Amino acid sequence: MLKRLAFVLAAVAAVLVVPAVGATVSALGAIDALYAPGPPRPVPAAAPLPYDPAKPTAVVVVGDRGAVVSDALAPYEILATTGRFNVYTVAPHREPKPLTGGLDLVPDFGFAELAARLGAKAPDLVVVPAFPDLGEASTEPVKTWLRAQAARGAKLLSVCNGGGVLASAGLLDGRPATAHWLKVDSFAADYPAVHWVRGQRFVDDGDVVTTAGILSGIDGTLHWVERLAGRPVAAEAAAAIGWRRYGTAVPVTPPAGMPDAAAIVNAGFRWHPGRIGVLLANGVGEIELASVFDTEGQSLSSRTLSVSAGGGPIRSRHGLTFLPRASLAAAADLDRLLVPGATRGVTPPPGGPAPEYVHDRPGFAYDTAVSGLSRHTDVATARWTAKVLELPTDDIVFEGDAWPWLPTALPVALVLLGAAAVIVFARRRRRPETI
Repeated sequence: MLKRLAFVLAAVAAVLVVPAVGATVSALGAIDALYAPGPPRPVPAAAPLPYDPAKPTAVVVVGDRGAVVSDALAPYEILATTGRFNVYTVAPHREPKPLTGGLDLVPDFGFAELAARLGAKAPDLVVVPAFPDLGEASTEPVKTWLRAQAARGAKLLSVCNGGGVLASAGLLDGRPATAHWLKVDSFAADYPAVHWVRGQRFVDDGDVVTTAGILSGIDGTLHWVERLAGRPVAAEAAAAIGWRRYGTAVPVTPPAGMPDAAAIVNAGFRWHPGRIGVLLANGVGEIELASVFDTEGQSLSSRTLSVSAGGGPIRSRHGLTFLPRASLAAAADLDRLLVPGATRGVTPPPGGPAPEYVHDRPGFAYDTAVSGLSRHTDVATARWTAKVLELPTDDIVFEGDAWPWLPTALPVALVLLGAAAVIVFARRRRRPETI
């Protein structure tokens, strides 16, 4: 009896081991790819940046190993579009930093250069996005800098799991705060001195505002604009980026949960994800760029590669510098070529995919990006992506296949093949030996 039970357990393990190991390797690879650093490239000289001492200064800080692309770029564009702030990006050193999906940002300043620009003053507002290396020694320079700015009176805005960065720096102890619904429970265990709040887009605790999932950062940023520059300015900024929800009750993702089945399938069983080029062009909106890289990246269904026409750096609508990882000619080896923003008339390289203009219809940039994702992958994947982005779906057109059938077929096929192999082995094992 025990031998039979042992055989059954061994058979089950044998059937499941290949899909389980494959899924683990695939999922880890998908996550690692989001933050993979780019190749070494020359750092372009810093462009002259205006500074008006009569305006408050807002900075978006990026860690040495990068940040979530939407967490950084959406607040930056909102603040920049108001015209009421000196707005900069800053990092420990002025060198390329990977944003999720492979969009490499060259920060405006290193910490020392920003201090030289501002003199004895601290920034009026510091925006802290999610970092990939939370809890690791590589975040210490940013945490030390954040403590110093807070001590000198800087106001703080954390976006998504940037709340974990502030918590790890001790800047949320004894305060109410929030973070992404996927992480807030683990943060509660890791940082018990913080009063973690669930089910709110943002939490205002005076000089610190923390936000929930990724695009909740839009609400938190507009809230700070309202406090610092007035409600009409915030309303104009919301209209400029196409965010119709300012001043209304924005739906909140359930406060806790696990990844959807579609996310598990995409992460674990898209063993050959699509390779997508994203064309960078001068003047593109920061939110338009982020909407493409984050939508594709959070879907776990593809890998993105930033390209530009000649392979050189570009400047975004409000002056950020980005370094592509390849020239447009490299897109010949890609499956698709996405073009964010208003750029049109792109000539693909010989043999390359035709350009797809992501923002080909009016509306908020993420709405059109997620709608396009549903057409090119499936509705379940697009709905998961909207959920993890904390993007309300009432304005999104979902169309396409209902489910990621092809990656779902892979584990089913592996289990069936494993079961067949076990059955064949068992029958041969029972067959009496002949002399």
